[in-house]
Amino acid sequence: MRRFISLVISCLMLGWATPSLAEVQLSFHSFNGSVLFGRYPHTFIVLEGALEDTGEVINENYGFTAKRISPAILRGPVEHDIISEELKHIERTNRHFTVMISDNEYHQIISLMKTWRDTQGKFYDLSSRNCIHFVGEIARIVGLNIEYPREMLRRPKKWLNHITILNPQLEAPTIE
Repeated sequence: MRRFISLVISCLMLGWATPSLAEVQLSFHSFNGSVLFGRYPHTFIVLEGALEDTGEVINENYGFTAKRISPAILRGPVEHDIISEELKHIERTNRHFTVMISDNEYHQIISLMKTWRDTQGKFYDLSSRNCIHFVGEIARIVGLNIEYPREMLRRPKKWLNHITILNPQLEAPTIE
């Protein structure tokens, strides 16, 4: 018994090493865009951290867009793509809010991203299935209240500010 107590005391004195819980942060971003410079307003998500079950380091981002920018976008569905932003572009975007997510939520997000990415045909529609809808479906996975007001469907920053207001538990400011 004395040996056991000595062992416990020694471990406590040395600072018992316990694995820290891993966690993944999900951040919601918007890009103001400029028609003059060829980048339209956009919204996307950033995933950073580590999975609890495997320790796998996560550093990913995903946005939904048209495969090619052309006037065809204004006429109806066009071919789609999932893109990842370069770090230098992410640093110049608006980070609206960040939430911690579970491993299960992470896997659901990746599954949704793959479904949107891998669907055959013309899946991007400026009015009914654009970057806002993609990010909105991810927000639903993590339990956020989501609406798609018609007047915001082409204004990602305004839409994410609206989502911030719909979800006061985020305690996030709106972005001017």
